[in-house]
Amino acid sequence: MAEKRKVALRLHGVTKSYGAVTAIRSLSFDVEEGRFFVLFGPSAVGKTTTLRTIAGLVAPEAGRIEIAGQDVTHAPIAGRGISMVFQSFALYPHLSVYDNFAYPLREAKTPRRDIERRVKETAEMLRLSHRLASKPGTLSGGEQQRVALGRSLIGRPRLLLLDEPLTNLDAKLRHDMRAELKRLHRQFGMTIVYATPDELEALSMGEEIAVLRDGSVVQQGSPDELYDAPADLYVASKVGSPHMNLIDVGTDAAAAALETPFGPIEPPAAKIKIAGGERLIMGIRPADLRIADESSALARPAVQLIEPLGDVTVVSLSSSGQSYRILLPEAQAVDIKVGDTLPVAFDTGRIHLFRGHDGSALR
Repeated sequence: MAEKRKVALRLHGVTKSYGAVTAIRSLSFDVEEGRFFVLFGPSAVGKTTTLRTIAGLVAPEAGRIEIAGQDVTHAPIAGRGISMVFQSFALYPHLSVYDNFAYPLREAKTPRRDIERRVKETAEMLRLSHRLASKPGTLSGGEQQRVALGRSLIGRPRLLLLDEPLTNLDAKLRHDMRAELKRLHRQFGMTIVYATPDELEALSMGEEIAVLRDGSVVQQGSPDELYDAPADLYVASKVGSPHMNLIDVGTDAAAAALETPFGPIEPPAAKIKIAGGERLIMGIRPADLRIADESSALARPAVQLIEPLGDVTVVSLSSSGQSYRILLPEAQAVDIKVGDTLPVAFDTGRIHLFRGHDGSALR
């Protein structure tokens, strides 16, 4: 059995408000030592406030923050062993790359020889040795991002906080920097808390993800857990690309069958408690739909839109007043045209069910 990791960071019931607006509400989660932990959710769900509260830049009104088992809720910033990279990079424009790297070490009264050694090591690691004499204004966006990371890493923090650090980069640089961050995480083994509204960043980088809504954690788990077993409609609609198809369905009087655009379907698990006539929402991943032969088709929807994405194609379909999408290999979709009807089917064991009145998942 694998040894359980120590808890590097713990938030319990943390609340922070700005006037009448509650940015984070009774927020609780644990981050194990050495984890790449992602705070995921759209704008204004409390991601930045959470990071700033952990760093000590803002004080919570309630709750407790622990770092390595020590209560730091109201501790000074300097003693927390934390470094933070902001969305804007926040480099010193009048200083060279060398001096941006060296600044936190000089503030910590590090001997000059150690400063020189660590700046050189950091610059080599981030492939910036040739830019040490340059000012931030002469660097590309990717180079500025690496300088911001290097300045945070050079002090060897126990905990690295990253607040949407790739937002200002173009698509290729974001791809490159995702790989760079994962490499640095493996190399240093540090604990990282990374805030992002980008689903691809969250799923491709996070070992564990906390999905936030209205300042609280809706669900926490691995990317696979969030994808395979979303806790509610909110998570189901945020995790997975293309997003899960969500289709209104009903039940018969005895709750023995679901009334769907695909015909009557038996609920996937006998232990699920469903009331007769209850309105539900059925979720099915686009990748779990398939083109069937005519004899086994559950429906024959019309093609509304075709979106080629290279090696796969997303096809939007409509039948019985419901719209949904299917994900197909490029070779299978090449002859499909708008207006065609497609015989489709799926494994009923792959469907997800959610309560119509509150969106909670049926387990």
